[in-house]
Amino acid sequence: MRNNIHTANAFQFSTYFVGGVFLLLLAIIFRPFTIVNAGERGVVMKFGKVQDRVLDEGLHPLMPIVTSIKRLSVRVQQNTFQSDAASKDLQKITSELAVNWHIDPKRVNQVYQQVGDQQQIITGIITPAISEVLKAATAKKTAEEIITKRTELKEEIDSHLKTRLSAYGLIVDDVSLVNFSFSPEFSKAIESKQIAEQEAKQAEFGAKKATQEAQAEVNRAKGQAEAQRLQRQTLTAELLQKQAIEKWDGRFPTVIGGNGSLPLININPNSFANAEKQQ
Repeated sequence: MRNNIHTANAFQFSTYFVGGVFLLLLAIIFRPFTIVNAGERGVVMKFGKVQDRVLDEGLHPLMPIVTSIKRLSVRVQQNTFQSDAASKDLQKITSELAVNWHIDPKRVNQVYQQVGDQQQIITGIITPAISEVLKAATAKKTAEEIITKRTELKEEIDSHLKTRLSAYGLIVDDVSLVNFSFSPEFSKAIESKQIAEQEAKQAEFGAKKATQEAQAEVNRAKGQAEAQRLQRQTLTAELLQKQAIEKWDGRFPTVIGGNGSLPLININPNSFANAEKQQ
């Protein structure tokens, strides 16, 4: 009796074990769940048709065979693009732009349905959009303005590219103008012009410096001449006064004027004192 019970339990355990293994194999084969990794979103498709809902990060149950999941990254990505354009004065420009962008997490299903995966987004949407926006922006400015107003050009490209790509569920985080290159002839002309402007500025600085030095010399000459003139005036007045004192005999004039008044003579008493000391 005990042997029969032991045999029955062993058979039951074997049945459960086989059933568990079978279910595990089915789970591995058909996978009734899916995992969406960090920085991704899952596009849900039933028999290949894109559904309205988008799977966030984490573990999600699904119906095998009927439902499939396409994962797309929603992280910020950077891609570099090269494009040719022309300036307002018809100078050929080869530009290199770096674009930081990502898919709108809420519109991942629409992006995949309308455009496709990441590579299709870059080749089918972003690349032609950059080419068109760049050509439109550079056509408004001369080659010289493109060089001198680089920040203004960058802002215009950034704004127009954001507007254009937002219609496809793509978000532009930033645009960087990595490099601009022109034809060899135009680059040489720019270099010659910059050299000429630098030489002109140096010549202008030299002329201003010479003018300032000449004016300073004139001012110094005027100052010296004025000082000499004042010195001569001072010496002449003192000399005349000294000569008058030396010739004075100590008597006041006795002649009376016609109107009965005596002429006044401006004699400084200190002069007498100084004259006596000198004697």
